[in-house]
Amino acid sequence: MAGALKEKEFATLACRADVLQSTDRPSDPRHVFCCTRGMNDAFLHARMLLTVQPLTQQAFAPYGTVLAAPANAGRSINGGNAERFDLVGDLQLGSAGGRAMLALFRAQARRFPHEVTEMERHALGSQTFVPLGKRRFVIVVAQAGDAPSADTLAAFITDGLQGITLAPGTWHHALLAVDAGDFVVIERAAGAVDCELCALSASAVVDWKG
Repeated sequence: MAGALKEKEFATLACRADVLQSTDRPSDPRHVFCCTRGMNDAFLHARMLLTVQPLTQQAFAPYGTVLAAPANAGRSINGGNAERFDLVGDLQLGSAGGRAMLALFRAQARRFPHEVTEMERHALGSQTFVPLGKRRFVIVVAQAGDAPSADTLAAFITDGLQGITLAPGTWHHALLAVDAGDFVVIERAAGAVDCELCALSASAVVDWKG
């Protein structure tokens, strides 16, 4: 059983965006590990409801950076015809020979409530999501470090214009688009894909009623 395996056996695991769908979960137990964290039997059979909160920088700070136009004035560029706002000084994508990769995710709208059964992380680099147009998405995260459990998850909803940069190692669910459409994704690329999956022993439910 995957839960009997040690976390250190899961170094760098290959995954694709479509693999993150629950219907495409890898059957090979080496691709996931169970996160029990000492939960009792009663809790294992309970599904925790995740309240979705509005995305703010203060609330999201333990997990990364909110990308939005600041209220203050930016730096004047292009002869005064534009303002520049530097949002993230270092995306931390060069670790272990990595390089920056710019991709486009064309997401379908998810249905809610949504059951969260697994999380993922990218230990060697950040991951950035920016909607093209006004498109909301729900973000389910847990802080970097030990494998998450349902009671350590947090959920946020964007206002449709916000993007996010997830800090390296932050546990997160796959993209949960509320509004179907395109999202620009900036992430680390290298010879081996840096993606580790964690199957939660007790699921959580994103209880969003927007």
